[in-house]
Amino acid sequence: MLRIGDLAARTGVTVRALRYYEEQHLLSASRAASGHRLYPDSAVERVRMIQRMFATGLSSRMISAVCPLGVESGPDDTGHERLAALLSERDRLAREVQELAATQDRLDLVIRDVRDARASG
Repeated sequence: MLRIGDLAARTGVTVRALRYYEEQHLLSASRAASGHRLYPDSAVERVRMIQRMFATGLSSRMISAVCPLGVESGPDDTGHERLAALLSERDRLAREVQELAATQDRLDLVIRDVRDARASG
């Protein structure tokens, strides 16, 4: 079992972020007799996964929906709803990437025009 400071050190995430993850039901901890939070070793990989999902732009609400606490894939969990949510989010990100690429192309044209104007100026 890991205390919150140990989990923070092993994952590079702040203690404050770990508390936030708990508030958002992304991470759970048991309590020691002293009241300190205790996390299983598996929390290290869960925190890393949460970080990767945040990095893609997913909200804590979406992360909680697609990776609920205490739900492991098994014979009774087909994961259809989670898969649909993930596919929908991936499609949203793909649209954003296309929009950003189009913006970058327009910016490249403006840069070219400015360079051409300076060269002929």
